[in-house]
Amino acid sequence: MPSLSAIARRHTDLDDADIAWLQLIQADWQVIADLSFADLVLWLPASDGTGFWAGDQMRPTTGPTAYVDDIVGSFAPAGRKVLVDAAFELGRIAREGDPEWRDDVPVRVEAIPVRRDGTVIAVISRNTNLLGVRTPSLLEINYLQAATDLSQMIAAGLFPTTAQRSDHADSPRVGDGFLRVDAEGRVIYASPNALSTYRKLGLTGDLTGHRLTDLTRELMPSRLRPDEETLSAVLGGRAHRDVELGASGGPGEGTALIVRAIPLRPKGEHIGAIILLRDVTDLRRRDRELVTKDATIREIHHRVKNNLQTVAALLRLQARRIDSPEATAALEEAVRRVGSIAIVHETLSHAVEETVEFDDIADRLARLVTDVGATTAQVGVRREGSFGVLVSEVATPLAMVVMELMQNAAEHGYDAGGSGQIVLRAVRHGAVLEVAVEDDGRGLPADFDLDAATSLGLSIVRTLVESELGGHLSLGQAPDGGTRAGISIPVE
Repeated sequence: MPSLSAIARRHTDLDDADIAWLQLIQADWQVIADLSFADLVLWLPASDGTGFWAGDQMRPTTGPTAYVDDIVGSFAPAGRKVLVDAAFELGRIAREGDPEWRDDVPVRVEAIPVRRDGTVIAVISRNTNLLGVRTPSLLEINYLQAATDLSQMIAAGLFPTTAQRSDHADSPRVGDGFLRVDAEGRVIYASPNALSTYRKLGLTGDLTGHRLTDLTRELMPSRLRPDEETLSAVLGGRAHRDVELGASGGPGEGTALIVRAIPLRPKGEHIGAIILLRDVTDLRRRDRELVTKDATIREIHHRVKNNLQTVAALLRLQARRIDSPEATAALEEAVRRVGSIAIVHETLSHAVEETVEFDDIADRLARLVTDVGATTAQVGVRREGSFGVLVSEVATPLAMVVMELMQNAAEHGYDAGGSGQIVLRAVRHGAVLEVAVEDDGRGLPADFDLDAATSLGLSIVRTLVESELGGHLSLGQAPDGGTRAGISIPVE
C-alpha cells in the first residue's frame, strides 16, 4: 500500500511542509476516528484539478466500519465526492442530511477541509455506518462533541499542533480512558475506564468536578511525578503531550499510567482538553521482569566465560608440566578450543539479545591463530565479507569450526619457517551462510580423502557442521593453489 508522502508527491502539488502537516494529523488519526465512531479518509487534491486521491484512511475501533475495502491510492474524479468538492472549494465543513448507501449500508458523510496557513490543502471525509444506531449514551455524546471540536479546529487550521510530543509506543487510545476537562482543568466528564484507573490510585469518590492536576498531585508522591510545569501543562489540558506517571504507597502501590492531552480550541479560544489515559502497570511490570531476565542471562554468559577461562588456564598449566610433546600439543589445542567458546560467551555477556555480531568474534579468532597458532610459520589472516548477526545456538559451534579450520590451515598448510596468507570468507545468501577458509600453502596430499580422515580437528569440524549446524563440509584445492575448506549452513 503506497504511503501518504508517496501519493502526495506523485499526484499532487503539495510541498514538504504541507505533507508534514498532514503527517501530524496522521499521528492522531486513530483518536479522531474513534471519537467520531467513523471511518476517516484523507483526500488529496490532484495536481491537474481533476479530482482527489485517497492518501490515507483509518477505521474506528469504537464502531462498525463504513469501508470494507482499503481505498488508499484510489482516485475520485471531480463530481463523484460532492461533499469533498464543496469542502475544498468553500473551505468549510460540508454535510448533508440524507445518508449515502454503500452495499446496502446507510452511511452519513461529512467533509472537513484541512487548512494550513490559511489555505485548504486537503479534505477529510468522515463516514459513519448508521446500521444499529441508537440513542447515544453520555459517553458517546462526549466522544462526538470532542470529535466535533477537533473537526472545527482542523477546518480552521488550529489542529494539528507542532508542539513537542512524547509519542510513547504505549500511548493511550480513546477506549483506554477518556476525560474531558474545562478551561480551568476541572473534569467535566470521565469515562468508566478512566474512573477505574483513578480508583487504582486511591480515589474514593467521583472524578467529576476535581481539578485533575491537584487530584493527581494528592494521589501520587512527588518522586513518581514529572516536574510541576509538565504535570500542570498536561493534566491541565494546556499542552499537546504525553507523560508517564507512576504511583506507589497505599491502594495505588505500583500503578503506572500514561496520560495524553489534546487541547481544544474550536473557535480559537481555549475551552478545555481531551485527556486520554492508560493503565500500563502490567506492561511496566513485564518490562522490569524482562530487564531482570536479560541481566540474569548476561550474567550467566559472563560466568560461563570466566569458568572457561579458568579451565583453559588449568589446561595450559598442565601442558607446561608434561614432558611429552604430543601431550603438550594436545592440551594446547584444547586450550584454543575452550578459548573460542569463551569468546562467544564473552560477546553474549555484553549483548542485549541472544544474538551476536559474528564478525567481531571471527576477527578475534583470527588474532588467536596469528598470535599463538602458527609456531613454525609466519601466517597472516584476513577476513572478507560479513557473517552478520547470528543466534547463540549457531555462533558457539561455528566459532569452534572456524577456529579449527584456520588452525589446521596455519599448522599443516605451510613448511617450517615459511609464510603465507589465510583468507576467511563469509557470504550470506538469504537463509544460507557460506564460509570458506583458504590458504596459499602446500595444499592437500594427492591421496587425501575427507571421509577417511582421522584427524581429531576434522572430526570435530564434521560433527559440529553436520550434526550441530545441519550444514555441509567440503575440503579441496583452493583456486590459486593451497587448500580450501568450505561450509554451508542454514541460518535464520
